[in-house]
Amino acid sequence: MNKPFQITRRSFLSRCTAVAAATGLPFWFVERELAAVAADAVPGPTSANDRPGIALVGCGGMGRGDAQNASRFGDIVAVCDVDSSHADAAAQQFTKNGKTPDKFSDFRKVMEREDVHIIVQATPDHWHTLVNLAAIKAKKDIYGEKPLTLTIDEGKHMVKAVRDNGVVFQTGTQQRSDRRFRLACELVRNGRIGKLKQVNVFVPAGLREGPFKPVPVPPELNWDFWQGQARAVDYLKERCHSTFRWWFDYSGGPVTDWGAHHNDIARWGIGQDGPETVEARVVTGPIPGGYETPSEFEAALTWAGGVTQVVRTTLDDTPFGGVVKEKGQRNGVKFEGTDGWIWVNRGDLAASDEQMLFTPLPDNAIKLEVSGDHMGNFFNCVRSRKDPIAKVENGHRSAVVGHLIVIALRQGRKFQWSAEKELFVGEGAEDGNAHAAREMRKPYDYSFIA
Repeated sequence: MNKPFQITRRSFLSRCTAVAAATGLPFWFVERELAAVAADAVPGPTSANDRPGIALVGCGGMGRGDAQNASRFGDIVAVCDVDSSHADAAAQQFTKNGKTPDKFSDFRKVMEREDVHIIVQATPDHWHTLVNLAAIKAKKDIYGEKPLTLTIDEGKHMVKAVRDNGVVFQTGTQQRSDRRFRLACELVRNGRIGKLKQVNVFVPAGLREGPFKPVPVPPELNWDFWQGQARAVDYLKERCHSTFRWWFDYSGGPVTDWGAHHNDIARWGIGQDGPETVEARVVTGPIPGGYETPSEFEAALTWAGGVTQVVRTTLDDTPFGGVVKEKGQRNGVKFEGTDGWIWVNRGDLAASDEQMLFTPLPDNAIKLEVSGDHMGNFFNCVRSRKDPIAKVENGHRSAVVGHLIVIALRQGRKFQWSAEKELFVGEGAEDGNAHAAREMRKPYDYSFIA
């Protein structure tokens, strides 16, 4: 009989030292993180036959990347997309040992498969909810791309469905599993910068192009199915695939793209469910006949306890996160308090005083959830049946921040919000609540998955 593997204290400390040196993060933080990850680990598959079957729904570049990540823990047995060229590419990518995943164009057929245990969902935003709800109904566990939903109302449906059916759901806001972001939020939550006063969120500006002209629908694309619940319009190649998010029919522009990540971190650091007020203004509007979402905007939100959050676009990064201006304003989150500031993004962690980062927190400090691998955390929870780090409530509440900003932008007014009731309140509440949901074009409404 093989003895269980055990790591010695010496080798553990050696690993902590190596990780701290490689990341530039404080040893005390890395040591606690690795200890927490080890303590929460659940044994993985013991044989090739013990790997869960995974289906990818939404086979664009992000979807194939997510599925590649998930294939460390299971086998891709099915792929689904309304664009057959995307499904073909995914099937070819995940052919293994001569076995090619089955291809589908209707995700409802995927949910009928008994050999599918996990759904990796990476469709455009307007399809997130129906695909996720169909998977939940079929008792599949789900890794779902951000933002969780297209509307506030859809998020309420999602939270209820996940809890009523006992499935494991991980939102693809992977910055929650990034050491830099967790350290920044943990320090802020423990008063390292004094009393938190303002959170500045910078997101890359969106695309501003147009006007566009209709062209024939590619033969490999089911355009009506792709549009789904959105209004039916003529096909524009700019409405589809990698540029869908610059149209209000399918997404919300910069604030539901990068904003879905950075507003999640802002909310994590603030430590509250939602803001009390929101207002927003367009800085640079769209070109008539072109992309609909404003490329540049500014929003201000107030939170309980006197915290202000300001969300701004920056032209110094590309919409996809690349650098345009080397010395310019990077996308990221800056927490400002009475005693200093902390800045964090995917490549950098800085503070007004370096000792803010390297001085250990006390043993009784607030400790945030730990995950060192977002996809790994999801599969770990599939086995343990615990909630993952970006559970459905986290995905919903953080997505709501973006939805509130979109509503304020489109309505051109200030709103009051009750995070407890999940409703607009006070002056203008009726107008705000009227935009918490959108009419869903038949047959692509909730009855489509009944």
